[in-house]
Amino acid sequence: MAKDALSLAWLDMRRRRFATAIKRLEAKKEIYEENFEYYVTLGIACLYVGDIGASSSYFQLARRIKLTDTRLLLGQAAIFLRRGDTARALQYYLEIKENDPLNKTADEAMEFIRVHGNYDTICRWVDTGKIEQFYPPLGSNPDKLAMLGVAGAAFVLGCVFTFIFFPRDQQYTGPRADLSKLELSSEEKSDAKEKDLSTQSYAIVLSNKEINKKYNDALKYFQAHRDNAAQIEVNMILNSDASLAVKKKARLLMGYFEIPDFDTISDVPSLTDVAANPAMYLDCWVNWGGKISNAITYEDGSYACDLLVGDDALAKYEGSVKVHFDAVPAVDGGRAVKILGKIVLEDGAVSLRGRAVYQSIK
Repeated sequence: MAKDALSLAWLDMRRRRFATAIKRLEAKKEIYEENFEYYVTLGIACLYVGDIGASSSYFQLARRIKLTDTRLLLGQAAIFLRRGDTARALQYYLEIKENDPLNKTADEAMEFIRVHGNYDTICRWVDTGKIEQFYPPLGSNPDKLAMLGVAGAAFVLGCVFTFIFFPRDQQYTGPRADLSKLELSSEEKSDAKEKDLSTQSYAIVLSNKEINKKYNDALKYFQAHRDNAAQIEVNMILNSDASLAVKKKARLLMGYFEIPDFDTISDVPSLTDVAANPAMYLDCWVNWGGKISNAITYEDGSYACDLLVGDDALAKYEGSVKVHFDAVPAVDGGRAVKILGKIVLEDGAVSLRGRAVYQSIK
């Protein structure tokens, strides 16, 4: 069966035939326009042949489609490392570690920067080609593997080719944790409402049936990797007249929610919706864009700013929200920004606990 150009290009690259891979892919430009794998593959190939300008351009095109792919981030980090811009390279390696904590290439690159990160050493490593050990890995050269024996090589190559030519999305869509222990018991289902309503007032009053449905919906959203949607259902339960037993299990469910990244976040509420009903969106994650103002760095190294939420030019302006980071993020306050953060309340006002920042390099 004939292989597509991307698969053949990856085989060329693993055989270290980068010029062949580039020529093969550039001939298919019209077919693969706006294709992430096409751009990132070309970017990696150009990086290995030393065409840094073309590599950077292709990586920029890939980044417009997907932000947090490990190969893309390794490639962009390597470009900054080659230039001696270790601070920018470290930003990318730290982002890789957030998404892929066990990534060995990022670990080795950060250790190199810590021990040998001066410009003279970097120049020598670029000159000798040793810098390539920090490039996106290509895997073993199949021509060398063939020397180990036809039978053994056929098995190994089949496994490696399956992984490289048909990469799986890292966002697993099957069942997550076994939450059978968090399912409501028969008694909890039948007595889902708080019996004594005289001692406390509730923002939301629900029927027994509504409480059960919201709890079951939260479990369903969790298994569908829609943690924001599940969090909203949990918040409605916590602010309602649901029983203490149901609320306890709802809080336990929150412990299973994952921290998203820019590519995996879903069900993002708008600032307008959050401002209208903050309690319903507490602890949800957002990736709001806009511009930064009133930035300040505190003595303990933490950082705060106001995010003016809207489009890049603030032609569509929703309002402002305070953002806090534990450490100073690498951000240019004069350019548009996108912030990944968790919704919290501080002094009764909506704010974000910042986790990551994205700005276009252009």
